Amino acid sequence: MKYPKDYLDEIKARLKVSNVVSRSVSLKKRGKEFVGLSPFKNEKTASFTVNDEKEFYHCFATGEHGNIFDFVMKTQNFKFGEAVKFLANLAGMKPYTFSKQDEEREKDWSTYKEIYKKYIDYFHNELIKNNNSSIAKSYIKKRGLKLDDVQNFKIGFVTNDIDIYDYLLKEFDKKDLKNSGLFYFDEKKQKFINRFKDRIIFPINNISGDAIAIGGRTIKENNYLAKYINSPETNFFKKGSNLYNLDKSRILSNKLDYVYLVEGYMDVIGLYKNKIRNVVANLGTALTSRQISMLYQFFNKIIICFDGDESGYRAALRAAENSIIELKPEKKILFLFLPNNHDPDSYVNELGNDKFLEFSAQNNIEIHKFIFNHYYKEVDNNPSSKAIFEKKLKSIASTIRDEYIKKYVLDYYLEEISKLTPNINIKNQYIKNKTTKTLKSTQKYYNETKSLTSIEIKEFSFLYILLNKPEFIKNNFHLIENVRLFSNENKTLYEALIKQSNNFEDFNLNQLDIDKNLIDRVFKYASIKNIWEKSINDEEKIENILTEVLRDLKNYELELRILDLEEKFSKDLSEDTFNKLKELKKLKNMN
Repeated sequence: MKYPKDYLDEIKARLKVSNVVSRSVSLKKRGKEFVGLSPFKNEKTASFTVNDEKEFYHCFATGEHGNIFDFVMKTQNFKFGEAVKFLANLAGMKPYTFSKQDEEREKDWSTYKEIYKKYIDYFHNELIKNNNSSIAKSYIKKRGLKLDDVQNFKIGFVTNDIDIYDYLLKEFDKKDLKNSGLFYFDEKKQKFINRFKDRIIFPINNISGDAIAIGGRTIKENNYLAKYINSPETNFFKKGSNLYNLDKSRILSNKLDYVYLVEGYMDVIGLYKNKIRNVVANLGTALTSRQISMLYQFFNKIIICFDGDESGYRAALRAAENSIIELKPEKKILFLFLPNNHDPDSYVNELGNDKFLEFSAQNNIEIHKFIFNHYYKEVDNNPSSKAIFEKKLKSIASTIRDEYIKKYVLDYYLEEISKLTPNINIKNQYIKNKTTKTLKSTQKYYNETKSLTSIEIKEFSFLYILLNKPEFIKNNFHLIENVRLFSNENKTLYEALIKQSNNFEDFNLNQLDIDKNLIDRVFKYASIKNIWEKSINDEEKIENILTEVLRDLKNYELELRILDLEEKFSKDLSEDTFNKLKELKKLKNMN
Protein backbone atom coordinates (compact mmCIF):
# COMPACT_ATOMS: atom_id res chain seq x y z
CA MET A 1 0.00 0.00 0.00
CA LYS A 2 1.11 3.53 -0.70
CA TYR A 3 1.61 6.18 1.94
CA PRO A 4 -0.89 9.06 1.54
CA LYS A 5 0.64 12.02 -0.28
CA ASP A 6 -0.52 14.40 2.48
CA TYR A 7 1.37 12.36 5.08
CA LEU A 8 4.60 12.45 3.08
CA ASP A 9 4.15 16.15 2.29
CA GLU A 10 3.80 16.98 5.97
CA ILE A 11 7.02 15.14 6.79
CA LYS A 12 8.82 17.16 4.11
CA ALA A 13 7.23 20.39 5.34
CA ARG A 14 8.38 19.77 8.91
CA LEU A 15 11.97 18.82 8.08
CA LYS A 16 14.50 20.91 6.25
CA VAL A 17 16.73 18.89 3.95
CA SER A 18 19.79 20.49 5.60
CA ASN A 19 18.63 19.37 9.05
CA VAL A 20 18.30 15.76 7.91
CA VAL A 21 21.55 15.71 5.93
CA SER A 22 23.59 17.49 8.64
CA ARG A 23 23.01 14.54 10.98
CA SER A 24 25.63 12.65 8.95
CA VAL A 25 27.31 15.28 6.74
CA SER A 26 29.12 18.42 7.95
CA LEU A 27 27.57 21.31 6.02
CA LYS A 28 28.60 24.93 5.55
CA LYS A 29 26.33 27.75 4.37
CA ARG A 30 27.17 29.18 0.97
CA GLY A 31 24.65 31.68 -0.35
CA LYS A 32 21.24 30.02 -0.53
CA GLU A 33 22.74 26.54 -0.37
CA PHE A 34 24.79 24.35 1.96
CA VAL A 35 27.91 22.52 0.83
CA GLY A 36 29.84 19.55 2.22
CA LEU A 37 31.89 16.50 1.35
CA SER A 38 29.98 13.83 -0.51
CA PRO A 39 28.61 10.98 1.65
CA PHE A 40 28.65 8.82 -1.49
CA LYS A 41 32.36 9.13 -2.36
CA ASN A 42 35.66 9.87 -0.63
CA GLU A 43 36.74 13.36 -1.64
CA LYS A 44 38.83 16.29 -0.42
CA THR A 45 36.96 19.08 -2.22
CA ALA A 46 33.29 19.58 -1.39
CA SER A 47 30.99 18.71 -4.28
CA PHE A 48 27.81 17.95 -2.32
CA THR A 49 25.09 20.64 -2.12
CA VAL A 50 21.80 20.98 -0.25
CA ASN A 51 19.05 23.39 -1.20
CA ASP A 52 16.29 23.79 1.43
CA GLU A 53 14.22 26.09 -0.74
CA LYS A 54 13.98 23.52 -3.55
CA GLU A 55 13.95 20.62 -1.06
CA PHE A 56 16.70 18.53 -2.63
CA TYR A 57 20.37 17.54 -2.38
CA HIS A 58 22.76 17.02 -5.29
CA CYS A 59 26.19 15.38 -5.47
CA PHE A 60 28.24 16.64 -8.42
CA ALA A 61 30.85 13.92 -7.89
CA THR A 62 28.45 10.98 -8.28
CA GLY A 63 25.28 12.48 -9.76
CA GLU A 64 23.21 11.37 -6.74
CA HIS A 65 20.15 13.61 -6.38
CA GLY A 66 16.94 13.52 -4.37
CA ASN A 67 14.82 14.55 -1.39
CA ILE A 68 15.05 13.61 2.30
CA PHE A 69 13.51 10.17 1.69
CA ASP A 70 16.08 9.40 -0.99
CA PHE A 71 18.93 10.57 1.23
CA VAL A 72 17.95 8.39 4.19
CA MET A 73 17.36 5.36 1.95
CA LYS A 74 20.76 5.70 0.25
CA THR A 75 22.90 6.60 3.26
CA GLN A 76 21.32 4.20 5.77
CA ASN A 77 20.36 1.41 3.36
CA PHE A 78 16.69 1.76 4.30
CA LYS A 79 13.72 0.67 2.27
CA PHE A 80 11.19 3.42 1.55
CA GLY A 81 8.85 2.38 4.37
CA GLU A 82 11.73 2.36 6.86
CA ALA A 83 12.82 5.82 5.69
CA VAL A 84 9.29 7.14 6.15
CA LYS A 85 9.08 5.77 9.70
CA PHE A 86 12.51 7.17 10.57
CA LEU A 87 11.72 10.66 9.23
CA ALA A 88 8.20 10.73 10.68
CA ASN A 89 9.70 10.07 14.10
CA LEU A 90 12.28 12.82 13.49
CA ALA A 91 9.43 15.20 12.55
CA GLY A 92 7.46 14.36 15.70
CA MET A 93 4.67 12.61 13.80
CA LYS A 94 2.88 9.38 14.58
CA PRO A 95 3.85 6.38 12.40
CA TYR A 96 1.46 5.47 9.64
CA THR A 97 0.59 1.80 10.09
CA PHE A 98 -1.92 1.12 7.29
CA SER A 99 -4.39 -0.20 9.84
CA LYS A 100 -8.10 0.12 9.29
CA GLN A 101 -8.05 2.98 11.78
CA ASP A 102 -5.42 4.80 9.71
CA GLU A 103 -7.41 4.24 6.54
CA GLU A 104 -10.52 5.65 8.20
CA ARG A 105 -8.56 8.64 9.49
CA GLU A 106 -7.17 9.31 6.02
CA LYS A 107 -10.67 9.22 4.58
CA ASP A 108 -11.95 11.55 7.33
CA TRP A 109 -9.01 13.90 6.70
CA SER A 110 -9.82 14.14 2.98
CA THR A 111 -13.45 14.96 3.80
CA TYR A 112 -12.45 17.44 6.50
CA LYS A 113 -10.15 19.30 4.09
CA GLU A 114 -12.81 19.43 1.41
CA ILE A 115 -15.44 20.84 3.80
CA TYR A 116 -13.09 23.61 4.89
CA LYS A 117 -12.08 24.38 1.31
CA LYS A 118 -15.67 24.76 0.15
CA TYR A 119 -16.65 26.80 3.22
CA ILE A 120 -13.68 29.16 2.93
CA ASP A 121 -13.94 29.55 -0.86
CA TYR A 122 -17.63 30.36 -0.60
CA PHE A 123 -17.31 33.09 2.03
CA HIS A 124 -14.13 34.47 0.49
CA ASN A 125 -16.14 35.11 -2.68
CA GLU A 126 -18.98 36.53 -0.58
CA LEU A 127 -16.62 39.16 0.87
CA ILE A 128 -15.37 40.18 -2.55
CA LYS A 129 -18.57 40.00 -4.63
CA ASN A 130 -21.65 40.16 -2.38
CA ASN A 131 -23.18 43.61 -1.82
CA ASN A 132 -24.37 42.44 1.61
CA SER A 133 -20.73 42.33 2.68
CA SER A 134 -20.40 46.13 2.62
CA ILE A 135 -19.98 46.36 6.42
CA ALA A 136 -17.13 43.86 6.25
CA LYS A 137 -15.57 45.66 3.28
CA SER A 138 -15.65 48.91 5.23
CA TYR A 139 -13.87 47.27 8.14
CA ILE A 140 -11.25 45.74 5.81
CA LYS A 141 -10.66 49.13 4.17
CA LYS A 142 -10.42 50.83 7.57
CA ARG A 143 -7.70 48.36 8.57
CA GLY A 144 -5.71 49.30 5.47
CA LEU A 145 -6.11 45.98 3.63
CA LYS A 146 -6.26 45.82 -0.14
CA LEU A 147 -7.69 43.17 -2.44
CA ASP A 148 -4.29 41.49 -2.76
CA ASP A 149 -4.11 41.08 1.03
CA VAL A 150 -7.63 39.63 1.19
CA GLN A 151 -6.82 37.15 -1.56
CA ASN A 152 -3.39 36.24 -0.21
CA PHE A 153 -4.82 35.22 3.18
CA LYS A 154 -8.17 34.01 1.74
CA ILE A 155 -10.06 36.30 4.16
CA GLY A 156 -13.85 35.95 4.00
CA PHE A 157 -17.09 37.23 5.48
CA VAL A 158 -19.85 34.88 6.65
CA THR A 159 -23.07 36.38 5.31
CA ASN A 160 -26.60 35.13 5.98
CA ASP A 161 -27.62 34.95 2.32
CA ILE A 162 -27.44 31.17 2.26
CA ASP A 163 -27.86 28.42 4.80
CA ILE A 164 -24.37 27.04 4.29
CA TYR A 165 -25.13 24.01 6.46
CA ASP A 166 -27.94 22.83 4.19
CA TYR A 167 -25.81 23.66 1.17
CA LEU A 168 -22.93 21.47 2.40
CA LEU A 169 -25.33 18.75 3.58
CA LYS A 170 -26.04 17.98 -0.07
CA GLU A 171 -22.48 16.70 -0.39
CA PHE A 172 -21.36 15.72 3.13
CA ASP A 173 -22.75 13.70 6.05
CA LYS A 174 -24.12 15.35 9.20
CA LYS A 175 -21.43 13.62 11.21
CA ASP A 176 -18.64 15.08 9.05
CA LEU A 177 -20.11 18.58 9.23
CA LYS A 178 -20.42 18.34 13.00
CA ASN A 179 -16.85 17.06 13.34
CA SER A 180 -15.53 19.99 11.30
CA GLY A 181 -16.30 22.38 14.19
CA LEU A 182 -17.82 24.91 11.78
CA PHE A 183 -21.30 24.38 13.24
CA TYR A 184 -22.81 23.86 16.67
CA PHE A 185 -26.21 22.41 17.59
CA ASP A 186 -28.77 24.86 19.04
CA GLU A 187 -30.96 22.91 21.47
CA LYS A 188 -33.76 25.49 21.39
CA LYS A 189 -33.97 25.73 17.62
CA GLN A 190 -33.09 22.05 17.19
CA LYS A 191 -30.78 22.82 14.29
CA PHE A 192 -27.10 23.31 13.48
CA ILE A 193 -25.96 26.94 13.54
CA ASN A 194 -23.05 28.46 11.61
CA ARG A 195 -20.42 29.19 14.29
CA PHE A 196 -18.91 32.14 12.39
CA LYS A 197 -22.12 33.91 11.35
CA ASP A 198 -21.61 37.68 10.79
CA ARG A 199 -17.86 37.40 11.29
CA ILE A 200 -14.84 38.11 9.14
CA ILE A 201 -12.97 34.83 8.89
CA PHE A 202 -9.25 34.06 8.71
CA PRO A 203 -8.38 30.54 7.50
CA ILE A 204 -5.81 28.75 9.68
CA ASN A 205 -3.59 26.41 7.66
CA ASN A 206 -1.44 23.53 8.75
CA ILE A 207 2.27 23.50 7.96
CA SER A 208 1.56 22.08 4.49
CA GLY A 209 -0.87 24.88 3.62
CA ASP A 210 -4.17 23.01 4.03
CA ALA A 211 -6.94 24.85 5.88
CA ILE A 212 -7.72 23.06 9.16
CA ALA A 213 -9.51 25.73 11.21
CA ILE A 214 -10.86 29.28 11.18
CA GLY A 215 -10.50 32.38 13.29
CA GLY A 216 -13.47 34.74 13.24
CA ARG A 217 -13.81 38.42 14.21
CA THR A 218 -17.16 40.03 14.87
CA ILE A 219 -17.68 43.47 13.36
CA LYS A 220 -20.82 44.20 15.34
CA GLU A 221 -20.59 46.48 18.35
CA ASN A 222 -22.00 44.53 21.29
CA ASN A 223 -21.00 43.34 24.71
CA TYR A 224 -22.17 39.73 24.64
CA LEU A 225 -20.17 38.41 21.69
CA ALA A 226 -16.47 37.62 21.94
CA LYS A 227 -14.48 39.82 19.56
CA TYR A 228 -12.44 36.82 18.30
CA ILE A 229 -13.27 33.12 18.28
CA ASN A 230 -11.49 30.09 16.82
CA SER A 231 -12.68 26.74 15.60
CA PRO A 232 -12.93 24.28 18.49
CA GLU A 233 -10.29 21.58 18.65
CA THR A 234 -10.98 18.65 16.35
CA ASN A 235 -9.19 15.45 15.30
CA PHE A 236 -7.19 17.55 12.85
CA PHE A 237 -6.78 20.85 14.71
CA LYS A 238 -5.02 21.37 18.03
CA LYS A 239 -4.54 25.03 18.99
CA GLY A 240 -1.34 24.43 20.93
CA SER A 241 0.27 22.59 18.00
CA ASN A 242 -0.38 25.10 15.23
CA LEU A 243 0.56 28.67 14.36
CA TYR A 244 -1.13 31.12 12.00
CA ASN A 245 0.94 31.77 8.85
CA LEU A 246 3.64 29.18 9.62
CA ASP A 247 2.99 27.61 6.21
CA LYS A 248 4.09 30.85 4.50
CA SER A 249 6.80 32.05 6.89
CA ARG A 250 8.68 28.72 7.11
CA ILE A 251 9.70 29.12 3.46
CA LEU A 252 11.64 32.27 4.40
CA SER A 253 13.81 30.36 6.88
CA ASN A 254 16.28 29.74 4.06
CA LYS A 255 16.97 33.48 3.99
CA LEU A 256 16.22 34.67 7.53
CA ASP A 257 17.16 33.08 10.84
CA TYR A 258 14.50 34.85 12.94
CA VAL A 259 10.72 35.02 13.13
CA TYR A 260 8.25 37.39 14.82
CA LEU A 261 5.62 35.77 17.02
CA VAL A 262 2.60 38.06 17.47
CA GLU A 263 -0.84 37.75 19.05
CA GLY A 264 -3.41 38.29 16.32
CA TYR A 265 -4.34 37.62 12.72
CA MET A 266 -4.32 41.32 11.84
CA ASP A 267 -0.84 41.71 13.35
CA VAL A 268 0.42 38.99 11.00
CA ILE A 269 -1.34 40.49 7.99
CA GLY A 270 -0.25 44.05 8.90
CA LEU A 271 3.43 43.05 9.05
CA TYR A 272 3.15 40.77 6.02
CA LYS A 273 1.72 43.44 3.74
CA ASN A 274 4.53 45.75 4.88
CA LYS A 275 7.06 43.18 3.63
CA ILE A 276 7.85 41.66 7.05
CA ARG A 277 6.76 38.17 6.15
CA ASN A 278 8.66 36.08 8.70
CA VAL A 279 5.77 36.36 11.15
CA VAL A 280 3.36 33.94 12.85
CA ALA A 281 0.67 34.20 15.54
CA ASN A 282 -0.45 31.85 18.29
CA LEU A 283 -4.12 31.00 18.29
CA GLY A 284 -5.76 32.66 21.26
CA THR A 285 -4.20 30.39 23.87
CA ALA A 286 -1.08 30.59 26.02
CA LEU A 287 2.11 29.91 24.08
CA THR A 288 3.07 26.23 24.26
CA SER A 289 6.38 24.34 24.24
CA ARG A 290 5.13 22.53 21.14
CA GLN A 291 4.77 25.83 19.25
CA ILE A 292 8.27 26.91 20.27
CA SER A 293 9.68 23.56 19.12
CA MET A 294 7.93 23.93 15.77
CA LEU A 295 9.50 27.35 15.21
CA TYR A 296 12.91 26.02 16.26
CA GLN A 297 12.76 23.61 13.32
CA PHE A 298 12.99 26.58 10.96
CA PHE A 299 14.39 29.57 12.86
CA ASN A 300 17.22 30.16 15.34
CA LYS A 301 15.69 33.27 16.89
CA ILE A 302 12.09 33.93 17.99
CA ILE A 303 11.06 37.54 18.68
CA ILE A 304 7.83 37.62 20.67
CA CYS A 305 5.99 40.89 20.07
CA PHE A 306 2.58 41.05 21.73
CA ASP A 307 0.32 44.08 22.09
CA GLY A 308 1.78 46.99 24.04
CA ASP A 309 -1.12 47.26 26.50
CA GLU A 310 -1.43 45.64 29.94
CA SER A 311 -3.09 42.46 28.65
CA GLY A 312 -0.37 42.09 26.02
CA TYR A 313 2.30 42.43 28.70
CA ARG A 314 0.65 39.78 30.89
CA ALA A 315 0.42 37.46 27.89
CA ALA A 316 4.12 38.07 27.18
CA LEU A 317 5.03 37.16 30.77
CA ARG A 318 3.04 33.90 30.53
CA ALA A 319 4.72 33.19 27.21
CA ALA A 320 8.16 33.80 28.73
CA GLU A 321 7.61 31.44 31.66
CA ASN A 322 6.13 28.76 29.38
CA SER A 323 8.79 28.96 26.68
CA ILE A 324 12.02 29.42 28.68
CA ILE A 325 11.89 25.67 29.28
CA GLU A 326 12.79 25.17 25.59
CA LEU A 327 15.78 27.56 25.54
CA LYS A 328 18.81 26.03 23.80
CA PRO A 329 22.44 27.13 23.30
CA GLU A 330 22.04 27.66 19.56
CA LYS A 331 18.58 29.27 19.81
CA LYS A 332 17.30 32.58 21.19
CA ILE A 333 13.95 33.81 22.47
CA LEU A 334 13.59 37.60 22.63
CA PHE A 335 10.77 39.96 23.63
CA LEU A 336 9.82 43.23 21.98
CA PHE A 337 7.50 45.77 23.62
CA LEU A 338 6.16 48.49 21.36
CA PRO A 339 5.64 52.05 22.71
CA ASN A 340 2.44 54.00 23.28
CA ASN A 341 0.16 50.96 23.47
CA HIS A 342 0.89 50.10 19.84
CA ASP A 343 0.36 46.60 18.51
CA PRO A 344 2.53 45.36 15.60
CA ASP A 345 -0.19 46.14 13.06
CA SER A 346 -0.75 49.73 14.18
CA TYR A 347 2.98 50.44 14.60
CA VAL A 348 4.05 49.23 11.16
CA ASN A 349 1.09 50.90 9.44
CA GLU A 350 1.77 54.23 11.15
CA LEU A 351 5.57 54.32 10.99
CA GLY A 352 6.46 51.86 8.26
CA ASN A 353 8.64 48.83 7.70
CA ASP A 354 12.03 50.48 8.34
CA LYS A 355 11.03 52.03 11.67
CA PHE A 356 9.58 48.77 12.93
CA LEU A 357 12.74 46.81 12.06
CA GLU A 358 14.94 49.56 13.52
CA PHE A 359 12.95 49.65 16.77
CA SER A 360 13.01 45.87 16.93
CA ALA A 361 16.79 45.68 16.53
CA GLN A 362 17.42 48.29 19.24
CA ASN A 363 14.81 47.32 21.84
CA ASN A 364 14.44 43.55 22.02
CA ILE A 365 15.34 41.89 25.31
CA GLU A 366 16.42 38.31 25.98
CA ILE A 367 13.88 36.10 27.70
CA HIS A 368 15.81 35.55 30.96
CA LYS A 369 16.42 39.29 31.36
CA PHE A 370 12.77 40.11 30.73
CA ILE A 371 11.72 37.65 33.45
CA PHE A 372 14.31 39.06 35.88
CA ASN A 373 13.25 42.68 35.21
CA HIS A 374 9.59 41.86 35.75
CA TYR A 375 10.02 40.20 39.14
CA TYR A 376 12.65 42.73 40.25
CA LYS A 377 9.97 45.45 40.05
CA GLU A 378 7.99 43.56 42.70
CA VAL A 379 10.86 43.39 45.23
CA ASP A 380 10.52 45.46 48.42
CA ASN A 381 13.48 46.35 50.61
CA ASN A 382 13.01 43.57 53.13
CA PRO A 383 14.49 40.06 53.54
CA SER A 384 11.20 38.24 52.95
CA SER A 385 10.55 39.95 49.62
CA LYS A 386 14.12 39.32 48.46
CA ALA A 387 13.91 35.68 49.47
CA ILE A 388 10.67 35.21 47.50
CA PHE A 389 12.33 36.94 44.54
CA GLU A 390 15.35 34.62 44.63
CA LYS A 391 13.22 31.51 45.09
CA LYS A 392 11.00 32.46 42.14
CA LEU A 393 13.93 33.00 39.77
CA LYS A 394 15.65 29.78 40.81
CA SER A 395 12.39 27.92 40.27
CA ILE A 396 12.03 29.34 36.75
CA ALA A 397 15.66 28.58 35.87
CA SER A 398 15.26 25.00 37.09
CA THR A 399 12.59 24.33 34.43
CA ILE A 400 15.06 24.79 31.55
CA ARG A 401 15.69 21.41 29.93
CA ASP A 402 19.14 22.14 28.51
CA GLU A 403 21.67 21.81 31.35
CA TYR A 404 24.18 24.17 29.76
CA ILE A 405 21.68 27.01 29.34
CA LYS A 406 20.19 26.30 32.77
CA LYS A 407 23.60 26.87 34.36
CA TYR A 408 24.18 30.24 32.70
CA VAL A 409 20.67 31.55 33.30
CA LEU A 410 21.02 30.62 36.98
CA ASP A 411 24.48 32.25 37.08
CA TYR A 412 23.01 35.43 35.62
CA TYR A 413 20.21 35.50 38.18
CA LEU A 414 22.58 34.88 41.08
CA GLU A 415 24.95 37.61 39.86
CA GLU A 416 22.09 40.11 39.74
CA ILE A 417 20.61 39.00 43.05
CA SER A 418 24.02 39.42 44.73
CA LYS A 419 23.73 43.16 44.07
CA LEU A 420 20.82 43.24 46.53
CA THR A 421 23.18 42.03 49.28
CA PRO A 422 26.45 43.89 48.59
CA ASN A 423 27.86 43.32 52.10
CA ILE A 424 28.01 39.57 51.80
CA ASN A 425 31.54 38.49 50.91
CA ILE A 426 31.78 34.99 49.50
CA LYS A 427 35.13 33.40 50.42
CA ASN A 428 36.99 30.76 48.52
CA GLN A 429 38.94 28.10 50.47
CA TYR A 430 41.46 27.25 47.83
CA ILE A 431 42.51 30.46 46.10
CA LYS A 432 42.51 33.35 48.57
CA ASN A 433 42.89 36.12 46.06
CA LYS A 434 40.04 34.90 43.90
CA THR A 435 37.12 37.34 43.96
CA THR A 436 33.51 37.00 43.02
CA LYS A 437 32.89 37.64 39.35
CA THR A 438 31.23 40.95 38.56
CA LEU A 439 28.52 41.46 35.99
CA LYS A 440 31.10 42.97 33.63
CA SER A 441 33.08 39.73 33.66
CA THR A 442 30.07 37.48 33.02
CA GLN A 443 30.49 37.69 29.25
CA LYS A 444 34.20 36.94 29.53
CA TYR A 445 33.39 33.94 31.73
CA TYR A 446 30.80 32.76 29.21
CA ASN A 447 33.29 33.03 26.34
CA GLU A 448 35.86 31.03 28.31
CA THR A 449 33.39 28.20 28.89
CA LYS A 450 31.82 27.99 25.45
CA SER A 451 34.18 25.15 24.59
CA LEU A 452 33.20 23.18 27.70
CA THR A 453 30.64 20.40 27.39
CA SER A 454 27.74 19.93 29.78
CA ILE A 455 29.31 16.75 31.16
CA GLU A 456 32.59 18.57 31.91
CA ILE A 457 30.65 21.10 33.98
CA LYS A 458 28.97 18.28 35.92
CA GLU A 459 32.34 16.64 36.50
CA PHE A 460 33.76 19.92 37.82
CA SER A 461 31.07 19.91 40.52
CA PHE A 462 31.93 16.33 41.48
CA LEU A 463 35.66 17.11 41.73
CA TYR A 464 34.93 20.35 43.60
CA ILE A 465 33.30 18.33 46.40
CA LEU A 466 36.28 15.97 46.54
CA LEU A 467 38.78 18.83 46.78
CA ASN A 468 36.80 20.77 49.38
CA LYS A 469 35.59 17.90 51.58
CA PRO A 470 38.25 15.16 51.52
CA GLU A 471 37.43 14.06 55.10
CA PHE A 472 33.77 13.56 54.17
CA ILE A 473 34.81 11.56 51.07
CA LYS A 474 37.17 9.43 53.19
CA ASN A 475 34.30 8.51 55.51
CA ASN A 476 31.88 7.90 52.64
CA PHE A 477 34.18 6.50 49.99
CA HIS A 478 31.63 3.85 49.03
CA LEU A 479 29.55 6.59 47.40
CA ILE A 480 32.14 7.26 44.70
CA GLU A 481 33.62 3.80 44.12
CA ASN A 482 31.84 3.19 40.80
CA VAL A 483 31.91 6.73 39.44
CA ARG A 484 32.89 7.10 35.79
CA LEU A 485 34.18 10.39 34.33
CA PHE A 486 34.17 11.02 30.59
CA SER A 487 36.40 14.01 29.77
CA ASN A 488 40.10 13.16 29.57
CA GLU A 489 41.48 15.96 31.77
CA ASN A 490 38.93 15.44 34.53
CA LYS A 491 39.45 11.68 34.38
CA THR A 492 43.22 12.25 34.74
CA LEU A 493 42.70 14.52 37.75
CA TYR A 494 40.25 12.10 39.41
CA GLU A 495 42.56 9.09 39.01
CA ALA A 496 45.51 11.09 40.37
CA LEU A 497 43.48 12.19 43.42
CA ILE A 498 42.47 8.61 44.20
CA LYS A 499 45.97 7.21 43.72
CA GLN A 500 48.00 9.90 45.52
CA SER A 501 45.65 10.14 48.49
CA ASN A 502 45.30 6.37 48.86
CA ASN A 503 41.52 6.54 48.43
CA PHE A 504 41.46 9.79 50.46
CA GLU A 505 43.02 8.13 53.51
CA ASP A 506 45.91 10.60 53.37
CA PHE A 507 44.81 13.73 51.50
CA ASN A 508 46.80 16.98 51.44
CA LEU A 509 45.95 19.38 48.63
CA ASN A 510 49.24 21.27 48.87
CA GLN A 511 51.32 18.09 48.54
CA LEU A 512 49.60 16.66 45.48
CA ASP A 513 51.82 16.17 42.44
CA ILE A 514 49.11 17.24 39.97
CA ASP A 515 49.01 19.91 37.27
CA LYS A 516 47.73 23.01 39.08
CA ASN A 517 45.82 24.10 35.96
CA LEU A 518 43.56 21.06 36.24
CA ILE A 519 42.69 21.97 39.83
CA ASP A 520 42.22 25.64 38.95
CA ARG A 521 39.66 24.69 36.27
CA VAL A 522 37.61 22.83 38.84
CA PHE A 523 37.51 25.77 41.24
CA LYS A 524 36.72 28.15 38.41
CA TYR A 525 33.93 26.34 36.59
CA ALA A 526 32.16 24.13 39.15
CA SER A 527 28.51 25.22 39.06
CA ILE A 528 27.75 24.15 42.64
CA LYS A 529 29.89 27.00 44.00
CA ASN A 530 26.69 29.03 44.11
CA ILE A 531 25.13 26.79 46.77
CA TRP A 532 28.29 25.51 48.46
CA GLU A 533 28.65 28.26 51.08
CA LYS A 534 25.25 27.37 52.56
CA SER A 535 26.12 23.67 52.84
CA ILE A 536 29.81 23.62 53.76
CA ASN A 537 29.27 22.68 57.42
CA ASP A 538 26.24 20.44 56.98
CA GLU A 539 27.21 16.88 56.06
CA GLU A 540 23.64 15.90 55.27
CA LYS A 541 23.38 18.70 52.71
CA ILE A 542 26.78 17.80 51.28
CA GLU A 543 25.67 14.20 50.82
CA ASN A 544 22.48 15.36 49.12
CA ILE A 545 24.47 17.56 46.74
CA LEU A 546 26.91 14.75 45.98
CA THR A 547 24.05 12.31 45.37
CA GLU A 548 22.46 14.72 42.89
CA VAL A 549 25.76 15.24 41.05
CA LEU A 550 26.36 11.47 40.90
CA ARG A 551 22.83 11.01 39.52
CA ASP A 552 23.65 13.49 36.73
CA LEU A 553 26.84 11.58 35.87
CA LYS A 554 24.98 8.27 35.87
CA ASN A 555 22.24 9.67 33.64
CA TYR A 556 24.84 10.93 31.19
CA GLU A 557 26.32 7.45 30.98
CA LEU A 558 22.82 6.07 30.37
CA GLU A 559 22.19 8.69 27.68
CA LEU A 560 25.33 7.60 25.83
CA ARG A 561 24.24 3.97 25.97
CA ILE A 562 20.73 4.95 24.83
CA LEU A 563 22.12 6.92 21.87
CA ASP A 564 24.25 3.95 20.84
CA LEU A 565 21.26 1.64 21.00
CA GLU A 566 19.01 4.10 19.13
CA GLU A 567 21.56 4.28 16.34
CA LYS A 568 21.78 0.49 16.30
CA PHE A 569 17.99 0.15 16.32
CA SER A 570 17.65 2.58 13.39
CA LYS A 571 19.75 0.12 11.41
CA ASP A 572 18.73 -3.34 12.60
CA LEU A 573 15.16 -2.64 13.88
CA SER A 574 15.50 -5.78 16.01
CA GLU A 575 13.18 -6.57 18.90
CA ASP A 576 16.15 -7.42 21.13
CA THR A 577 17.70 -3.98 20.60
CA PHE A 578 14.33 -2.32 21.17
CA ASN A 579 13.82 -4.15 24.51
CA LYS A 580 17.30 -3.18 25.70
CA LEU A 581 16.60 0.39 24.71
CA LYS A 582 13.29 0.37 26.58
CA GLU A 583 14.97 -0.96 29.73
CA LEU A 584 17.66 1.73 29.65
CA LYS A 585 15.10 4.49 29.19
CA LYS A 586 13.08 3.09 32.07
CA LEU A 587 16.21 3.07 34.24
CA LYS A 588 17.00 6.67 33.26
CA ASN A 589 13.48 7.79 34.19
CA MET A 590 13.83 6.08 37.58
CA ASN A 591 16.98 8.13 38.21
